[in-house]
Amino acid sequence: MRRTSALALAAVLVGGATSVATAPPSAAEAAPIGFASVTALGQSGTTGGAGGPAVTVSTAADFTAAVKADGPRVVRVQGMITLAAGMYDVSSDKTVIGVGANSGITGGGLNIGLPVSSVTTPPANAVHNVIIRNMVFRNANDDSINVQMFSHHVWIDHNDLSAGKDGLIDIKRGSSYVTVSWNHTHHHTKNMLLGHDDGNAAQDTGHLKVTYHHNFFDRTPQRNPRTRFGNPVHVFNNYYVANSDTGVACQNKSGCWVEGNYFENVEEPMTNSYAGPKGSIVERDNVYVNSGEPVVGGSVEDPRGYYAYTLDTPANVKALVTQGAGTGKI
Repeated sequence: MRRTSALALAAVLVGGATSVATAPPSAAEAAPIGFASVTALGQSGTTGGAGGPAVTVSTAADFTAAVKADGPRVVRVQGMITLAAGMYDVSSDKTVIGVGANSGITGGGLNIGLPVSSVTTPPANAVHNVIIRNMVFRNANDDSINVQMFSHHVWIDHNDLSAGKDGLIDIKRGSSYVTVSWNHTHHHTKNMLLGHDDGNAAQDTGHLKVTYHHNFFDRTPQRNPRTRFGNPVHVFNNYYVANSDTGVACQNKSGCWVEGNYFENVEEPMTNSYAGPKGSIVERDNVYVNSGEPVVGGSVEDPRGYYAYTLDTPANVKALVTQGAGTGKI
């Protein structure tokens, strides 16, 4: 296990003064890295609405009709759209993308998935191939984004999410092959949940394969993420700051591979014994600044068995993520 302090940041002398060398923000990826890139369940990566028509929407009626329409479609959201309270379905083969830095939805949330049932194998009509990018989410009366019921190949990227009632990004009930990347989450307590219940092993075992990378967990106290059953859950190159409860909480047979993250003023950066049955955590090359000790142990599948990726230098992650995460960057 490696410990790296703030002094590990490269110092450069310029004109007798000391400054910190940082890397410039990376250009936004054109395609997902991580589990959303994997060929599985009849889907080769995640392309969203590519190949379908593009439509620009600025009203609640047009927005909700466009995101649930049949067939591939790119839905361009212009401005902040106020939705009535509730969760609004997004169908397969959709890209939902905000125009500029200040477009999105408020009042309601997005549901990516079939209605809840007790089935334990992926249904043929499971929602799949969905991209949510560059969207502002505010004041949802439930979840801001909910992925459920064996949905797969979902890419949630470069969004700004805050002030919801329940989770900002929850993934559950057998969903898998999801990448959550470059999002800025803030002004919210229950951030991201993976696996909703300790008693849902029948649906979740073997699923809930999710990658979380380059997210800015900005003073979100808990669920950054909190996981159950998924293995591996890959958490890399995220920036955590002032998370007053926990960073990664890996529980109930889940396995988290946590590497190359930057934890600053985090009470408990990661734990496999937060509440309920334990999970497993492999911890590598993380930066800890004014933070507590990680609680780790157990074995986890190596995500490189599923996809290739390149880690950014952990000492540069704070600068990369604060400059590159959120809206207006793609």
